[in-house]
Amino acid sequence: MTDVARKHVMTKEERKVIFASSLGTVFEWYDFYLYGSLAAIIGKQFFSGVNETTAFIFALMAFAAGFAVRPFGALVFGRLGDLVGRKYTFLVTILIMGLSTFVVGLLPSYASIGITAPIVLISLRLLQGLALGGEYGGAATYVAEHAPRNKRGAFTAWIQTTATLGLFLSLIVIMLTRNFTGPDFDTWGWRVPFLVSIFLLGVSLWIRLSLNESPAFVKMKAEGTHSKAPIHESFGQWKNLKFVIIALLGLVVGQAVVWYTGQFYALFFLTQTLKVDAQTASLLIAASLIIATPFFVVFGSLSDRIGRKPVIMAGCLIAALTYFPIFKGLTHYANPALEEARQKAPIHVIADPATCTFQFDPVGKAKFLSSCDIAKSALVKSGLSYENEEAPAGSVATVKVGEKVIPGFEGTGLDKDALNAKTKEFADALTAAIKDAGYPAKADPNHIDHAMVLLLLTILVIYVTMVYGPIAATLVELFPTRIRYTSMSLPYHIGNGWFGGFLPTVAFALVAWKGDIYYGLWYPVSFALMTFVIGMIFVKETHKVDIHSNSVDLEQVR
Repeated sequence: MTDVARKHVMTKEERKVIFASSLGTVFEWYDFYLYGSLAAIIGKQFFSGVNETTAFIFALMAFAAGFAVRPFGALVFGRLGDLVGRKYTFLVTILIMGLSTFVVGLLPSYASIGITAPIVLISLRLLQGLALGGEYGGAATYVAEHAPRNKRGAFTAWIQTTATLGLFLSLIVIMLTRNFTGPDFDTWGWRVPFLVSIFLLGVSLWIRLSLNESPAFVKMKAEGTHSKAPIHESFGQWKNLKFVIIALLGLVVGQAVVWYTGQFYALFFLTQTLKVDAQTASLLIAASLIIATPFFVVFGSLSDRIGRKPVIMAGCLIAALTYFPIFKGLTHYANPALEEARQKAPIHVIADPATCTFQFDPVGKAKFLSSCDIAKSALVKSGLSYENEEAPAGSVATVKVGEKVIPGFEGTGLDKDALNAKTKEFADALTAAIKDAGYPAKADPNHIDHAMVLLLLTILVIYVTMVYGPIAATLVELFPTRIRYTSMSLPYHIGNGWFGGFLPTVAFALVAWKGDIYYGLWYPVSFALMTFVIGMIFVKETHKVDIHSNSVDLEQVR
C-alpha cells in the first residue's frame, strides 16, 4: 500500500456521499423501528380482539412481518439497482417507507373499524419491509463504490451506524411525545412519532436528489458490461450462488441475531420480563447507543487493517459465550427483588405433561383450556419463571409458589361466565401468593442500579458494532459490480429479516414454552455459534479485493 493511500484525506464529495446516504438511511430505520418500540401499545390498539398475551405476540408477529418480506424487496430493488442505478432505486425505497409510516399514524384502531385495522396495519408493514429490502444494499453499495480501497470498512461503517441511530431517534421522539401527551400517549399520543416521519421523508428526498450516481455503476454502463439478468446471474449460477450461501450462513445470520439481541431483545427483556418502566428502559437503551455507536466506525476501520473476518467472528463468539451471564446480570441489577424472590420462593407448575401445549396461536382462535395451559398462561402474563414438574396422568395442574400451593382447574366444558369466574378466582389466588412470596409487580426505580444496567447494555451494543461495523464492506467485496446490489441484498435481508427479525417473537414463545425467562437466549446463541463455525471454515478475507473491477474473481475469496 502506498503512502498516498494510507494518508488519504476524505474529500468534500466523499463526505457528502456518506452524510447523504447515512442520514437518509437513519430516517428510514427510524420509520421501521417506531413499530418495534411501540409493539405493546400497538398490540392493544390493533389486536384488542384477543387476550393480552396473544395480542402482544400478534404485535411482535406484525413487526416481524416487515422483516419477512425484506428478502423479496431485496430481489425487486436489487434488480432495479443493478439495471437502472443505485441512486434512483433508493429514492423509491425511502418514498415507500416514509408514506407507509405516515399512514400508520392515521390508521383507525380495532375498536373503530374491527378486523380491517390489523389487516391494513400488516399490509403497511409489508410495504415497509419491501422498501427496507432495497434500501440497505443501495446505500452500502453506493458508499463503498465511492470509497478508497483501504477505507471501505471505515466509510461503510457510517452506514452501519444508521440502524442504531434510527432506533435511538425513534426512542427519543417517543419519549418526548410521551412526556408531552402524558396519560393520553396510549390512546392517541403514540401516533405522533409516525406522523412526524412525513417531515423526515421530505428532508431525506431533498438530500438524496442532490447525489450523483455511483462512479463504478456509471463506468460499467459506459462500457456496456452491466448484467441484463442480475437475479439469474446472482442466484441461477453456482459460481455466484455459493458465495450468497456463504455470506448468509457464515456472516449475516450471526450478525443479525447479535444485532437484534443487543438492541431490541434487550429492550423487550427490560420492559416485558423485568417490568422496568418504559421510559427508564428507553433512556438506558438510548444512553448505551450513544456510548457504543462510535465503535461501528472503530471496528469498521480496524477491519481495514486486520481484515473483516477476525472482527466479525470474534463478535459472534464472544456474544454467544456471554449472553446468559449478561442477561442474568440485567435481572440482578434492574430488578433484584425478582431475583431474590425466585431464589427464596421458586415457582413450580405441577401438571400432567400430556395436557400442556405450546401456546402459540397465529390466528387467535385456539382455546387453551387445560389446567396446565391456564396455569402457565397466567404466569407468562406476569413475566415469571417457573419449573415444570410432572404430575400423575389425568391430574389437575397446581402451581406451587414457595411452599404455598394454588389448585388449578379444568376449563373444558365450562360456559363463558363460569370460565371467566374460575379464571379470575385462580388469578386472584395466584397474584396473592406471588405477592406474599415477595415477587414485585414492577421493578422498583429506587433499587435499579442504573450504572451497572447501562454498562451491561453498552457491552451488548459493542458486540453489535463488532459484527455489524464491517459487514457492509464485506458483502460489497464479495460480488462484482454488475450483480453487486442484487447479490449482497438477498443474504443480508434473509439473515436480518428472517433470522433477526423473528428473534423477539420466537424468543418470547420459547420462554412461554419452557417457563425460563432466559430460555429465549438459546435462539441467538445457537445461530451466533453456527455462523462462527461456518465462517471460520468457509469465509476468506475480502478487504483487499478491487471492487471497481467488473470482473472480480470470486474464487479469490473462496
